[in-house]
Amino acid sequence: MEEVKITTEYIKLDSFLKWCGAASLGSEAKFYVLEGLVKVNGEIATQRGKKLRIGDKVEFKDNIYKLI
Repeated sequence: MEEVKITTEYIKLDSFLKWCGAASLGSEAKFYVLEGLVKVNGEIATQRGKKLRIGDKVEFKDNIYKLI
């Protein structure tokens, strides 16, 4: 599990995928989310604007990212 520090109250899912390096472009992040390839706290997330907060876990391509 990789811990990723955020400095704001929340971050949107598509922005988080770019922030942690899972996606290099916003359009790429949008595609991953809309195709159902990303899980947030164990559930498939299809809203690219979903707000993530400290303590949430994002699963993508056999990686788990925990927001701290």
